[in-house]
Amino acid sequence: MKINSFLELKDFQKIIIENEKIELDETLLDRVETSFQFLKEFSRNKVIYGVNTGFGPMAQFKISDEDTHQLQYNLIRSHSSGIGNPLPAQEVKACMLARLNTLSLGNSGVHQSVVYLLKELINRGITPLIFEHGGVGASGDLVQLAHLALVLIGEGEVYYNGERKATKDVFEAEGLEPIKVEIREGLALMNGTSVMSGIGIVNAYKANQLTDISIRLSCAINEIVQAYDDHLSEALNGTKKHYGQQKVAERMRAHLADSKLIRKREDHLYTHFEEQEKVFKEKVQEYYSLRCVPQILGPVLDTLEYTENVLENEINSANDNPIINVADKHVYHGGNFHGDYISLEMDKLKIVVTKLTMLAERQLNYLLNAKINEILPPFVNLGKLGFNFGMQGVQFTATSTTAESQMLSNSMYVHSIPNNNDNQDIVSMGTNAAVICRKVIENAFEVLAIEAITIIQAVEYLGFQDKVSSSTKELYDEIRKIIPAFSDDMVMYPYLEEVKQYLKNLK
Repeated sequence: MKINSFLELKDFQKIIIENEKIELDETLLDRVETSFQFLKEFSRNKVIYGVNTGFGPMAQFKISDEDTHQLQYNLIRSHSSGIGNPLPAQEVKACMLARLNTLSLGNSGVHQSVVYLLKELINRGITPLIFEHGGVGASGDLVQLAHLALVLIGEGEVYYNGERKATKDVFEAEGLEPIKVEIREGLALMNGTSVMSGIGIVNAYKANQLTDISIRLSCAINEIVQAYDDHLSEALNGTKKHYGQQKVAERMRAHLADSKLIRKREDHLYTHFEEQEKVFKEKVQEYYSLRCVPQILGPVLDTLEYTENVLENEINSANDNPIINVADKHVYHGGNFHGDYISLEMDKLKIVVTKLTMLAERQLNYLLNAKINEILPPFVNLGKLGFNFGMQGVQFTATSTTAESQMLSNSMYVHSIPNNNDNQDIVSMGTNAAVICRKVIENAFEVLAIEAITIIQAVEYLGFQDKVSSSTKELYDEIRKIIPAFSDDMVMYPYLEEVKQYLKNLK
């Protein structure tokens, strides 16, 4: 894929998920060179933050010409201070691509070697060691991006061919040269929102997967109870003017189009009223976790769409400081590195993913509780009641995991703590928000895996394999390849992990 300027999220998917290689367009390289040469000339005999001044609260200190290069190295090395778990490779790759793209806009004044080396790291599968804990998301992802910059100057560590190695050794093996630090390469790399954006892009991709899976499982459980179809109808959902709700209902109708189990109300409850019993044996309406799926997952879909728009805007924006404007022949100082846009979206995304998880947990409870579903044995136990346990054990896991996500859904966006000698007096906590959102997403896959296995066991018990929709039958067949129908108790954790991985690989 040739990179020029505007990148869509689907471009990130091709590069990060599908490992498509990238090339740098000549116009991109020209734009970077023009910006670099302009800043080099403009910064002579002018006070430019981070070029010939100190950083943050020490910006009042003038830096002599002979120390300006060393200043950039000092900044990178001193801020390579992250700790905790390393970020997953996909997130780091997304971070590198986001940083490459924003530095390529011609508003940063960096040397061409920066974008060239970022391109090579992405294409060669060299993943810088970046830790979860570090930046507060105000001057951007300072600490995390310092670890990226550390690798670009040939120091620090990377993951290469599945091993953690010294950057120096990997560069020698691959014939790569560190970047040239000329004017402000350290600050330009570190001031920005590319880590929180990179994690956010991966989060959005996975949240899309979760939404699709939740819709499919919700369809399957409606089949199991032979629900009426009017709560999915275009007529009903069209009376509420929310795009997400209407889209979810539309997807559900598509999934259930060839189901032999979904019923029409007019065939059962709108005829022969005088012949009906005084107390109906069958439910007139389903429980909310079955009947209100479009209304519950609709906001998830709408939130996700808005989050993707914000992410796309951010990765195509200049988000460092100062901003170089070649057309105006001016350098502007401001705060484009502040991460509030991403922080807020990560908080919103984790909230709706938690609600999706809560829906799955309630649907699971419905299946496991024989007193409320009245069609399945307790805990969908296909063995001997009292002697075997069915899905009883895994419900504890689903419930506790859902509870953790509920707790994690408290906002990071409003948890600003001043720091940096109060220079950064209000911060975004954007990377923290993105990392916690990722945890909530991971939890959701675990709960949905448990629900999926339970649904398949329920289909087995009812003998509905040939009556469910083709969409549900495909899910049934694939999960049965992982876990056989069981009546005897068995150790469940390996199957839970395998089904979770299966769901995570769905496209």
